[in-house]
Formats: sequence, C-alpha cells, structure tokens
Amino acid sequence: MKRVLLALAFLPVMCATAASAQEAVNVGTGAVLRALDKLNAKVSDVTLANGRSEVMGLLEVSLRECRYPAGDPSGNAYAFLAIREAGVAQPVFEGWMIAGSPALNPLDHARYDVWVLRCTTDQGADQGADQAGEQAED
Repeated sequence: MKRVLLALAFLPVMCATAASAQEAVNVGTGAVLRALDKLNAKVSDVTLANGRSEVMGLLEVSLRECRYPAGDPSGNAYAFLAIREAGVAQPVFEGWMIAGSPALNPLDHARYDVWVLRCTTDQGADQGADQAGEQAED
C-alpha cells in the first residue's frame, strides 16, 4: 500500500517532466518515402502529400500526416502511414514510422520494405534537399 501511495505522490512530477521533454514539431505538406521490392531488388522513392495515396507495386500507401522537429525539416521526420495490399481491406501496417529509427515500428511484409526519408515543406526547400541528396550519391 505504501508503494502505491508513493507512486501516486510522484505521478504529477513524472507527468510534468514528460510534458516538458516533448519536442516542438511542425507539420509538413507531405513526405518522401522509399520502397524496396525485395524480390527484384528495385528501390523507388515516392513523394506523397498529406491525405494522399500512392500504389507502390502491390501495396497502396496512404499518408495521413508528416511531422518534423521545428526548424529542421530534414531532421528526424515521422509520418502516419496506412499500408494495404491490393485487394485486402485490412492494412498490413498502420501507425507512425520514424525516419531516424525505421526499425522501431517497421512494415512487416515478406516482399516489400517501406520507410520514411523526410517531410516535405514547400517546393523550393524540397528541390534543394533533392539536389543535396543527388550530390551525396555521386
């Protein structure tokens, strides 16, 4: 009983600490996703706007929202995705994917891997990020 009372006494302190530890975020206009078809080793990048869907192979990927740390759109983005197989109503994945930790909440599929690269903000910033990515690959 004493342990329960002690835990209840510290609960407001723990909640206040958790609330202050939350990072300020901005909502992007969409997200850049990367998909890997493990059968033929084909990689493709797709840019999706919030609220839109795209067919990637046999999967339909829907993006609800993409968020990123305030002032850092190429930072640790996270996106809420719903991924369905063609002809199946139940999603094979639904939840938040984190760009910096793709293994934290991954798509568990035998053929495909899908992960978040970054959020999009506006056309000018996204083109600069794409050019920087192309230069890094060269």
